[in-house]
Amino acid sequence: MTAADVRDWDPGDGRISTPSAARAPAWSADVPVRPPAALPPLAPDRGPPAPEWAEVVEHFREGLIVCDAAGVVRQLSPVAERLLPEVAVGELLAASGVAGLRTPPAGGEFGHRGRRLRVRQVPLSAGRSCHYVEDVTESVTRADALLAERARSAFLAVVGEKLGNPLHPDRAAAAVVRLAVPTLAEVAVLVLAPRSGRARWWRATRADDEAPGVDSGVLNAVDLPAAIDEGLAGAEPHTLDWLVEQAVEASWLPGLDAVDVSVRVVPLPGRDLPAGALLVARRSARYYDEADVDLLRAFAARAGAALTTAVLYRDQAEVADTLQASLLPVEPAEVPGVQWGTAYRPAQAGLRIGGDFYGSHRLPDGGAVFFLGDVAGKGVEAAVFTGQLRQCLQALHRVESHPARLLRLLNDALLETTLAHGQGRFATMVLGVVRPRRDGGVTLTMSGGGHLPPLVLRSSGEVETVGLSGMLIGVVPDPRIGEVTVELAPGETCLLYSDGVTEARGGRRGDEQFGVDRLLHALGGCHRMPAPALAERVEQVTCDWLAHGDHDDIAVLALRATGPHSRPTRHLHAVPALP
Repeated sequence: MTAADVRDWDPGDGRISTPSAARAPAWSADVPVRPPAALPPLAPDRGPPAPEWAEVVEHFREGLIVCDAAGVVRQLSPVAERLLPEVAVGELLAASGVAGLRTPPAGGEFGHRGRRLRVRQVPLSAGRSCHYVEDVTESVTRADALLAERARSAFLAVVGEKLGNPLHPDRAAAAVVRLAVPTLAEVAVLVLAPRSGRARWWRATRADDEAPGVDSGVLNAVDLPAAIDEGLAGAEPHTLDWLVEQAVEASWLPGLDAVDVSVRVVPLPGRDLPAGALLVARRSARYYDEADVDLLRAFAARAGAALTTAVLYRDQAEVADTLQASLLPVEPAEVPGVQWGTAYRPAQAGLRIGGDFYGSHRLPDGGAVFFLGDVAGKGVEAAVFTGQLRQCLQALHRVESHPARLLRLLNDALLETTLAHGQGRFATMVLGVVRPRRDGGVTLTMSGGGHLPPLVLRSSGEVETVGLSGMLIGVVPDPRIGEVTVELAPGETCLLYSDGVTEARGGRRGDEQFGVDRLLHALGGCHRMPAPALAERVEQVTCDWLAHGDHDDIAVLALRATGPHSRPTRHLHAVPALP
């Protein structure tokens, strides 16, 4: 058998081979040939049955409501049935009673059965329509929560910024209640911790389209409401009706009905005890929920920090003012026939104190001890050391009035103080005694401790330099002290000054010292000036030379002999006054 013999043979695998008409069968002629049996026709391939419509839309996120041209519901998906049980197939959609379907709301959202639904209507063929309904409750809740959190964060950021500026308790308290309205309350009352048996309170009240009005008052500590006492003790009272009654009794809720109001009290954290207590109130339509209380506590924490800082700053400022007042130079004591003139400008004007000092003390014989000195350094430490010097002089001049011996006693006292405290401070000084004469002049006996020599303005206009020398005070146990006596006729002046005058740097290049020569030239023609005017002139020409640059402490003391009938002196403080 050859390949040609089996070409048209049925292989038996179900495939049918059609014999070729042009080819003779390979079978013998005497063998009968059977025609192939006719096969039944094949059925068309229809595939699996189509799924039901409900099965298709069951897992849609949106519910579907299909209506005909008359508005009758013809198809309703299972999701739509769960969201809108009022809607039924075969009934008018408008008769379901769901307002959001009859009149689609703006934005396509409406509330129904405690849920938030979003609906959109799509026209279909033949006048039909389909409503797609989606439950957006969770997404809207998340978005609202995010917006609320952003609003709270923004509010607290503004609070932190606004409360970072006031450094006075009264201004900080007013800012706290003003910021609480209207975000936290319609009425906010802040009560500060009592001081000396009395408590200050501030109240802010909401005003329509206007900034909250703020008023304040004072209550005795024993008259504070019990809820405020609890808040000031660090507790947070929760009996709401009780809080409302107390707030009404204190007349703190203007414009609010006690029957329809919600009140909370929170403490404002301080260093050891609360800095105050904050009472907030608003209508019950906006009841304080957990999120509101959390925001209120966060606000109270920031307000407490601001008030604590302001109170601490106030206490420190009071201490600093008291110390500054004790360290500032004082007006020299009046002496018959003597006119004083002084000027003082510290290196750090904001402190109002420095390392230069001057003053005088009356003596029993009608004279006076006077002095001008300069402590090494500047600022607070130098000012404290000048205070020690002045206190020593105030005590020692009662037991010794001779300038040289008094200066040695002062040196011994300073050595003992500096060695005990390890400060290593020293000073330069001119110390003298002035005594009036019968002819109207005065006699000056001066001792020097390493200070610049005094200048004398004679009635002729001549300016003399007094040859006074000596060693620094507070360095060695037995310093060399110079001493000189000067006679001043009526109308003549002795001028003492610190190195802040001669060492002032300025001029065209800003680094040239003012020097003694310029000072002598500036005093030319000033011999007729009263002592206060002369001291002011020296201070003024020095500052003009500085041209607002940095400088050392500047101190000037002028002593003028005026005769037995002198006019009152004037003391010039060339420093800014306290606000």
